[in-house]
Amino acid sequence: MFRRARTAALLCAVSFSVAALTAATGPARDATASSGDAKVIVFFGDSLTAGYGLGPGQAFPALIQEKINSLGWNFRVVNAGVSGETTAGGLRRINSVLQQPVDVFVLELGANDGLRGLPVEEAKQNLQAIIDRVKNKYPQVQVVLAGMQVLSSPGRDYAARFRAIFPEIAAANKAPLIPFLLEGVGGIPALNLPDGIHPTPAGQKIVAENVWKVLQPVLEAAR
Repeated sequence: MFRRARTAALLCAVSFSVAALTAATGPARDATASSGDAKVIVFFGDSLTAGYGLGPGQAFPALIQEKINSLGWNFRVVNAGVSGETTAGGLRRINSVLQQPVDVFVLELGANDGLRGLPVEEAKQNLQAIIDRVKNKYPQVQVVLAGMQVLSSPGRDYAARFRAIFPEIAAANKAPLIPFLLEGVGGIPALNLPDGIHPTPAGQKIVAENVWKVLQPVLEAAR
């Protein structure tokens, strides 16, 4: 498990990295070029998905594309991560992301809500509303939810309620759940950038493995 004190700092940085990542105002990025009939996997999240401080090929969505390519599967990954994003911000921009086809939708948001101590129910409602819009536009889409945690700085009760919303939403939507996106990375200095809070390329590889454990069977079924 992650070290509690260091993970508090990691979550803190997610909200402070807006200005530092040019992807925040840019379009969603394809991890690689694939054939025109490829199924599309959209990773929709914040700086953890965007790969703050790294090259575009080092963020975990691009590493997932490498795994897919090595298997010869016809999926195209789109990194729709925006640094500093909250669940409310994600809800505001989801319609623009849905202008492209989506077959698999990986939702990674909430860390900034938890850091700021925003109401847990609002975060839950925003996440559900994002999923609803995706499903309304693409009824056959497979949603995958990435779990996030905060520590006790907003209060232990808050942290527990926040952590619980991810399995609750996953169960309500019959969506596979990545239990904790940063498992094995959060709070480990060697796996984070000099700021101590964003994953290094080595840390991103571990995050990619956390995601792949859940995503691989989803893609096998969707092929």
